Amino acid sequence: MSFIGKIFGPDPEALEDEDIVADESFVKKADDAGESKRGNKVVNIHATAQLQVVLVKPERFDDASTVADHLNAKRTVVLNLESANKDVARRILDFLSGVAYANDGQIKKVANCTFIITPYNVGLMGDLLDELENNGLYF
Repeated sequence: MSFIGKIFGPDPEALEDEDIVADESFVKKADDAGESKRGNKVVNIHATAQLQVVLVKPERFDDASTVADHLNAKRTVVLNLESANKDVARRILDFLSGVAYANDGQIKKVANCTFIITPYNVGLMGDLLDELENNGLYF
């Protein structure tokens, strides 16, 4: 090949003489990749729409870990602290407030010694929300 041939590439007549064979395995792989992209667009709506509410009435601080497991599983928890000692109830509420914060959730007081803790994907609506937000979390 001449110096100019190296710069501009091979002679077009030389390319016509060579037999170029396409690799069929490469063509099949490209077709398979297109099919997998189309298959990923289907989403099962029923699997994502299942929400659960758990009612708990802990008496000891040891029960707070099971409530935290419910919150980590994205379940809404209604927490009734009537039967817990005042100091224990404060510790449970502090612990679960931290769990709710870590999961981007919310905690609201809905009645005396009763709270609702929601995960990030659950919102609270109602006429009394402003009144509930003005109430403190103190016993």
